[in-house]
Amino acid sequence: MIILYTSPGCASCRKAKQWLKDNDMKFVEKNIFTTLLKEEEIKYLLQRSENGTEDIISTRSKAFQNLNRDLEDISVKELIEIIRENPSILKRPIMINESSFVVGYDDDEITALVPAKLRLAAQRACNPTCPNFSICGYLREEACSAE
Repeated sequence: MIILYTSPGCASCRKAKQWLKDNDMKFVEKNIFTTLLKEEEIKYLLQRSENGTEDIISTRSKAFQNLNRDLEDISVKELIEIIRENPSILKRPIMINESSFVVGYDDDEITALVPAKLRLAAQRACNPTCPNFSICGYLREEACSAE
């Protein structure tokens, strides 16, 4: 199950939500302004982010700027409390499941939420017998040769 952290008026959040719906992905949406984030939940988000706080904290947000603090000078405990009081400092959307963690909306990165078995099945289905192979198969071959 995917947890989608969103906020009202966020265009990237709407895109992510629509992508999940269009791809029949089951998700639970959590509006960060109407749902009080629990301490354990924030800790979990921080633990899952590859680069720590920098991945999920928007240092350009007004709420963060008003703190007049350097992110590196804030303890984890204090940061958790700041997030609970000012959820707008979180980057959005945040999408998380058992194996993937995606922040922001990116057409390529969001596909990490698709289970590996389904991605593999899609790759196997793309072969010369597919009616669309002349288009997508060529593009796949081109992308593989560029790497």
